[in-house]
This record gives sequence, structure tokens and C-alpha cells, in this order.
Amino acid sequence: MWNDPTKKTECSIAKATYVKSKNEWKIYWMKSDFKWHSYEPVPSVKELSSFTDIVGTDKYSCFWG
Repeated sequence: MWNDPTKKTECSIAKATYVKSKNEWKIYWMKSDFKWHSYEPVPSVKELSSFTDIVGTDKYSCFWG
């Protein structure tokens, strides 16, 4: 928390859901409307590690601003 460093806050920034029929992970990001939206630059990946790489890199500043 910005005004009290002893307190921590959490907020959702990314979500991956597994689609068994397609054997892939769909990627979502939370916009300012607090709803999940498909991450259009890369809507899905085959491996969960690819998802974490995309969120960590955040090439389009969707996840970390």
C-alpha cells in the first residue's frame, strides 16, 4: 500500500484457462473496467511456461501497465 508499507495489497493482472479440447491455454488480462479480456496479441499458447513468459515480458504494457 502506497501510504503504509507494512500493508500489502493484491490485484489480479493475468489469467490463463486451459481448453482441453484444443490442448491450449487461453490468456486474459484485466482492463480498467475490472473485467477479463482476451489478450489479443497472443490469445492462446500451448505451454503454461509461455504464458508466464508473456506476462513477465509484458511487451504491450497490458499486465503491468
